[in-house]
Amino acid sequence: MSKPLPEITPKAIILGILLSMVLAGANAYLGLFAGMTASASIPAAVISMGVLRMFKNHNILEDNIVQTAASAGESLAAGVIFTIPALLLMGYWESFNYLEIAKIAGIGGLIGVLFTIPLRRALIVEAKLTYPEGIATAAVLRAGHAKENDSEHGVQGGLKLLASASVIGATMKLAQQGFALWHAALEGATHFGRSVLGFGFDLSPALISVGYIVGRNISILVFAGGLISWFIAIPIYTAIYGFEGDAFEAASTIWDTKIRYLGVGAMVVGGIWSLIKLFKPLLIGIQASLRTYSTLESGVEIKREERDIPIKYVGIALLVLLIPVFMIYNDILPSADIAFLMTIIMMIFGFFFSAVAAYMAGVVGSSNNPISGVTVATVLFASLLLLAILGSGSLQGAAAAIMVGAVVCNAAAIGGDNLQDLKTGYIVGATPWKQQVMQVIGVISAALVLGIVLDILHTAYTIGSPTLSAPQATLMKAVAEGVFQGNLPWDMVIIGAILGVIIIGLDIRQERLGSDFRIPILAVAVGIYLPVSLTSPIFVGGMLAHFGDKMGATDASRKKGLLLAAGLITGEAIMGILVAIPIFITADKDWWPTFSGFGWLGPILTIIIAIWFLTTLKSDRTIVGEN
Repeated sequence: MSKPLPEITPKAIILGILLSMVLAGANAYLGLFAGMTASASIPAAVISMGVLRMFKNHNILEDNIVQTAASAGESLAAGVIFTIPALLLMGYWESFNYLEIAKIAGIGGLIGVLFTIPLRRALIVEAKLTYPEGIATAAVLRAGHAKENDSEHGVQGGLKLLASASVIGATMKLAQQGFALWHAALEGATHFGRSVLGFGFDLSPALISVGYIVGRNISILVFAGGLISWFIAIPIYTAIYGFEGDAFEAASTIWDTKIRYLGVGAMVVGGIWSLIKLFKPLLIGIQASLRTYSTLESGVEIKREERDIPIKYVGIALLVLLIPVFMIYNDILPSADIAFLMTIIMMIFGFFFSAVAAYMAGVVGSSNNPISGVTVATVLFASLLLLAILGSGSLQGAAAAIMVGAVVCNAAAIGGDNLQDLKTGYIVGATPWKQQVMQVIGVISAALVLGIVLDILHTAYTIGSPTLSAPQATLMKAVAEGVFQGNLPWDMVIIGAILGVIIIGLDIRQERLGSDFRIPILAVAVGIYLPVSLTSPIFVGGMLAHFGDKMGATDASRKKGLLLAAGLITGEAIMGILVAIPIFITADKDWWPTFSGFGWLGPILTIIIAIWFLTTLKSDRTIVGEN
């Protein structure tokens, strides 16, 4: 019997922690800016192979452990930035509370890891769900370790592309954000009589890269959501009620105060639909998993590749975590009874939505997971319940609803990521409990830095401003406040819910026809509440991926495109944080010198980036992942 390869080694732990922190910061910036995040598993795997290759003893399971921790940091960032900034936006916090952020993120992330441990066997081994990003990461890892001599050039080539793209993305962000060489977006509006039509295009390589990663289908739907808002809803609204002042400013105000609530209604319906659709298969899977664990507890020998953290320890840990969750809510709410009730509700929602996220990650991947949809549904339900208990006008109640949503959102984000990574481990022969331990390490590492990152970004850019709009957090704040203040535009929410039902009906039809073009409601809902200037470059990125396939892109060139996209995202996001640091230190928003007269440069460089994608997809040069 061969000796198992070492997995959790000191060098893997150190690299995993560092990548978790860096990618958490980068994804926090991306999510606050774009309203969407991107999976970091493949870039983390390539970086790990490149770095650990410098050590004498290095194996595939170490690289898998590194990407497991790194992707946990990236996923936790999504859970944090979708919810926690709402506490500041609504005025409950005057500044970001570092300890509270670390506590909420850490507890939510740990709950997500623990809730999904019993689901591994049910969803990966028995249900055999796809987990596309998990399979892709495993393919990259296997190719990188197939033959050390043959694969070395591929690994280094992948690292070189990743690094080059990061430098380009960072340089463009420095030029635009730091030195203001060009405007961030091309925007404008026109009107036909009383009807306003607005449009915009953000000159961001990261947004084009997000579109490339999510692909043609999702990018079209996100853009369609933007068109519903800006090409249909706003023109109809202004035709009825008119507008005053500048056309684009008027359109933006109407979208912000009215039209985006169509997205709230559609998102709530989407979250509920996800639960309804997945309830039965999840129940069957959980029952099968519990039966399996009962068999294993009887003393049957368990293979290394099947060893999870024992279920009894999972249960004990979840019971222990009830205490800090209760303390979080008890600090906000007026009585311990209400705090205890919200703790139980959070645990119920946390489990169901972690399970939904774990299941959906197996079907559509982590990047397309309906995290924001289930979180909006959670915040709305918690707000209505607390409204019935506390009455209207309660800032504490609105903040508590956001806190419930924050813990659930973090748990769901990590739940989907955990199963995606465990799928990779299942393919490459990793030990599940060791990956689960590294998920915990990655969660804690990211939780320790996200509060600092939020504080730096808010000081420099002001979270909630056009520069860093934080779409999901703004939406959570609007829902919670709207319920308690009685000014939620229910007419728009109801219309959005009806629109959501129609889109779900269309998607069911597409499913019955066997079409490969599906219409997931949450992708459209995201587009409705994102500014059109963000959805348009996402659409371009998706079309670049589509045209690349039409040009005959190989699996190898697609992976090159993925590394190019990951590099551009990472470079732009990290530079966005670095540009903010001197502003944070000096408290001077005008710290960077600005230069005018280079407005033409931004569009030209953006076009060059698009051409770079196409030439990369057309190329047949070998990289990691080509057999």
